[in-house]
Amino acid sequence: MNTVNAEIDITKPSGGRIIRDLEKHSKVVSINYSLPNNISGSGYALEESYKRGLNKLSEHYGVDFNKL
Repeated sequence: MNTVNAEIDITKPSGGRIIRDLEKHSKVVSINYSLPNNISGSGYALEESYKRGLNKLSEHYGVDFNKL
């Protein structure tokens, strides 16, 4: 199989339009999205993020949101 790698600036309307057109033809196109350079680390699970958010709200408002 012959392949072509292209970089498309999806912050511009025309770049987004090109990507949407390519996604319509998903049988012949494989799109790989890369992470921005300023994102690092493995991230957090949804449950862990939710608990951290509740803890921050509890500290800020002085109410235990974990019990609500």
